[in-house]
Amino acid sequence: MKSDRPLLSIVTPCYNEEDNVEELYTQIKAAISGLTKYQFELIFIDNHSEDSTVAKLKTLAKIDPTVKIIVNTRNFGHIRSPYYGILQSRGMATIYLASDLQDPPELIPEFIRHWEDGYKLVMATKPVSKGVAWIHNLRKAYYRFLDGISDITLVADATGFGLYDREVLDHLRDIDDPYPFLRGLICELGYDIKTIPFAQPRRLRGLSKNNFYTLYDIAMLGIVSHSKVPIRIAAFAGFALGSISLLVAFVYMVLKLLFWDSFPLGMAPVVIGLFSLFGIQLMFIGILGEYIASIHTYLHKRPVVVEKERINFD
Repeated sequence: MKSDRPLLSIVTPCYNEEDNVEELYTQIKAAISGLTKYQFELIFIDNHSEDSTVAKLKTLAKIDPTVKIIVNTRNFGHIRSPYYGILQSRGMATIYLASDLQDPPELIPEFIRHWEDGYKLVMATKPVSKGVAWIHNLRKAYYRFLDGISDITLVADATGFGLYDREVLDHLRDIDDPYPFLRGLICELGYDIKTIPFAQPRRLRGLSKNNFYTLYDIAMLGIVSHSKVPIRIAAFAGFALGSISLLVAFVYMVLKLLFWDSFPLGMAPVVIGLFSLFGIQLMFIGILGEYIASIHTYLHKRPVVVEKERINFD
């Protein structure tokens, strides 16, 4: 029987989270148990897990029809799969949280209260983390740097955990970005954002799926998506280094002409100068390559995710 209560969506991405999905489900159901004026759909999008995550989710889906599952044909990465899951939601608002239990579901009622007050975006921020300290501090430093060079103001210490109104998600669907930096993209839209700080707990079960490459990927995606500063620095530095090189060459030539017999040129300055210039050039070519790769990804227009199966969707 169809309910007249407004529908809200809760989306969580999974990859090898067999130790967490059942506890996450229990915590979510406890958090929303008092919100009886709404109906909920719980969407788990699995990024081709290699453990028993999908089997456990299917067991939950059999006993609870509000649990909906999307299983990907392969691992589509840490950016595309969560984003696709968010876009598949049908609720008047969508709550996104990670499946590692580091995003506390007990904040969901508070998200909804602020949404009822008129906010289209309610974002949780983690100024304090009980995880690895140096990684947390490095992330904070990166986002301060990104905020400083971006054309927009980013939400400090945001992770993506929060509530997104349907109006916001409709804009994201219209943008149709195949590889988005979500934390920056929502700020581009210009909506007022309500922030809720929380202390992020340690991961208690399983292993983090982030590594150096995934963190680097997110960092470079944020920079090339929302700032032209690095490519401008490369251009200005190129002009500056070229001018300095011409000046040094002119000074060497004058000194050699004035002190022909007593001023040896030597190989060391030449070798050091060449290797320094080559290193700087390669770095700038790498920066340029990141921008080109971003354009390349967008122009391909490949599907964000290919689904293997859906469970409990209408």
